[in-house]
Amino acid sequence: MFKALKSKNFKLFFYGQSVSVIGTWMQKTAVSWMVYSITGSVFLLGLATFLSMIPSLFLAPLAGSIIGRYDRHRAMMVLQSLAMLQAGALALLIYLKIYNINFILALSLIQGIINAFDMTCRQTMMIDIVDNKEDLPNAVALNSTLNNFARIAGPALAGIILHQYGEDICFIGNFVSYVPVLISLMMMKITPHIKAENKLNMIDDLMEGLDYVKKETEMARMLLMLTCSSLFVISLNTLMPVFAKDIFNGNAQTFSWFESAAGIGSVLSAIYLANLKSAENMSKLMISASLLLGFSVIILAVSSSITIALICMTLSGIGMMGQTSSINIYIQTHSAVNMRSRSISYYMMAYQGMIPVGSLIIGYVSHFLGVRATVAIQGIICIISVIVYVYYKKHKAIDDLETCPVEYRNSKF
Repeated sequence: MFKALKSKNFKLFFYGQSVSVIGTWMQKTAVSWMVYSITGSVFLLGLATFLSMIPSLFLAPLAGSIIGRYDRHRAMMVLQSLAMLQAGALALLIYLKIYNINFILALSLIQGIINAFDMTCRQTMMIDIVDNKEDLPNAVALNSTLNNFARIAGPALAGIILHQYGEDICFIGNFVSYVPVLISLMMMKITPHIKAENKLNMIDDLMEGLDYVKKETEMARMLLMLTCSSLFVISLNTLMPVFAKDIFNGNAQTFSWFESAAGIGSVLSAIYLANLKSAENMSKLMISASLLLGFSVIILAVSSSITIALICMTLSGIGMMGQTSSINIYIQTHSAVNMRSRSISYYMMAYQGMIPVGSLIIGYVSHFLGVRATVAIQGIICIISVIVYVYYKKHKAIDDLETCPVEYRNSKF
């Protein structure tokens, strides 16, 4: 499971990030709690999350073009330093008791802009910090495991700190958590990435990247699948507070059970991916994970038992992580070297960029149809998207068979 840690650079990256991502989730939890405590507005609470994620939708392709032209190691150090400054500004604001919602929202937007570049750079840099390229899928899966463990540990730790010491300690903790990351990045020894010779031309780069993804038909289908899932299915998490409070008559602890169940499922899925011996059959894995996600969401929608609902949340976490990570691994291992950063940027656009838009759509639809009906429709959309994906995949395979030489067809069958 930990074979990618044999690479010294990845080991440094992994250990440094293990501290930082917990700090990041502490800050996310503290921001949500603080915004709602200050304003009492669900709209502003959603807006803070929206601002921290929406830049990926617009900036990810630009990030892929820029990062592909510069040394990714240095770019990562710059981006992590900027993220540390953003965390420091927020920590200072709260430490001085300046509870200005406009400042907090502006800093959330700045965080989203930095993340649009940082996440693309981080994913693209994986190929540089893993010595044996066969270990790349394991590195991607370990990184996913780390992020999902932090998704459980960070909010839990934030809850204790918020109750015992106050929100300023959460923000200061996140600021300090960037120190191990920067130290680990400075300790890495990476061969400098060759810069692109031609100058940056945003429109040409976007079109070139889009043309490449369209020609790689399997990659294009996977990205369309991910876009559909991010818009209509993964945004399921937006409705979990309603499930916890209104449908199952629970409280904040009940809500934490739903969050933890999804997080545990994601960790289990990431551990399974980390133990895979090769990156083959990612398409089949993605199909299986998507079907699991769809059916578990449908059962969740009609469930009257909180135990069954929590089991469904765990299964949906397994499916969600299996789907997104298998697509990530496929792109990482099948992209051309000069197109990897742009391919990853389209992945980030389809995933992180579409989730906030999906949250708005799901929130609007649930207002008219009700939460249970909306969640059931989400599950049905997920299953239909799998059927469409499989149909076009088989259709393309038949076309390829018909156009290949007869002697090759005979030898193949």
